[in-house]
Amino acid sequence: MDAAVASRATAKIAELAVASDDLARFWRACGDVLADTVPHFRSPCWFTLDPASLIMTSHFQSGLTEFPPEWAAQEYADDGDVHHLADVARSRSGISTLHEATGGRPETSARWHSNMVYGGDQELMAALRARDGRAWGVMSLYREPDRPAFAPDELRFVRTVAPMLADGARRGLLMGEARDPEGPGAPGLVVLDDRWCVESSSPEADRWLLDLPDGRWAAGRLPTAVLAVAGRAASITETPGTADRREVAVARVLTRSGTWVVLHGVPLAAQGGRRVAVIVEPARPERIAPLLMAAYQLTRREQELTRLVLTGCSTAEIAAALVISPHTVQQHLKSVFDKTGVRSRRELVSSVFLAHYEPRLRDNERRTGEQRPMRGGPMPGTGRS
Repeated sequence: MDAAVASRATAKIAELAVASDDLARFWRACGDVLADTVPHFRSPCWFTLDPASLIMTSHFQSGLTEFPPEWAAQEYADDGDVHHLADVARSRSGISTLHEATGGRPETSARWHSNMVYGGDQELMAALRARDGRAWGVMSLYREPDRPAFAPDELRFVRTVAPMLADGARRGLLMGEARDPEGPGAPGLVVLDDRWCVESSSPEADRWLLDLPDGRWAAGRLPTAVLAVAGRAASITETPGTADRREVAVARVLTRSGTWVVLHGVPLAAQGGRRVAVIVEPARPERIAPLLMAAYQLTRREQELTRLVLTGCSTAEIAAALVISPHTVQQHLKSVFDKTGVRSRRELVSSVFLAHYEPRLRDNERRTGEQRPMRGGPMPGTGRS
């Protein structure tokens, strides 16, 4: 890969990630960049994941309107295959090929045979992990039979841009939730014009702004933290070479009521002037935990253990994370299995996917077809009654 081409492509993806305000549009634009840098079959497969469980919440591929049910079954019901999304998302390198995962024998994988039906032989998967290590998605690229393997410089390029793709995915999901909120506690959205005046704000934003320190939102005065984040977001697009400074347009603030919120600045495309959006996101707990409690009456420790099982942790890893013995892990697992009506870890993952995440996946497919924003996390109000 030509170094100059890789450098321009990296800068372009960084620029797209900073201004990501619609996830489907972001994926399409990044796909165009990747087509010129890492040649691949058809178009990339983009997945968003719930960082708490590493289970998919959306799938996007140009020309494919529905994630095939048989692919979902292979991902969450087949315990004998390799190259699952969670495996790649939590791996040390964050990047893997199916040929590598099968020891050079891809024909032993049911996944490979499914890919070949669609014309894709080689499969490259990359975890989209943010700077804090949380995985917000996975990107998959394919090549036709008899094409060269993905080269080391191509893998290095993908590994370089993966955190930028993660930031863009996270920002796109936040913008979607803020624009089309789903229930209480949704992120708020404030849009500022080129004079730093409020052009629009969501009801959720009004509530959070009233609680931020050193502002008088009731009188129309924005808190300093909001203006600071907006200014940093604007400077990213106004100052060449700063698009990859992803941390500059984010701030964590303690509200008057003692709740932590995170502010994200997103520069918006505008004709004849600058516009910046500031998203106010409550630093809320993982959304899967209360759903597990409501659906299965799991204790707090059982919820913690289940979340680790969902992400693919082994008994030893769970024991280390929860500071308990492997024997105690097995005791808790037996209780979880009894409450959820399953007999194995894979059945537990499949059950949670079908109850709480496949509804989100299908809803996001419908929303994308209707040109509405995608959402992240499990679908609320799903599961057992």
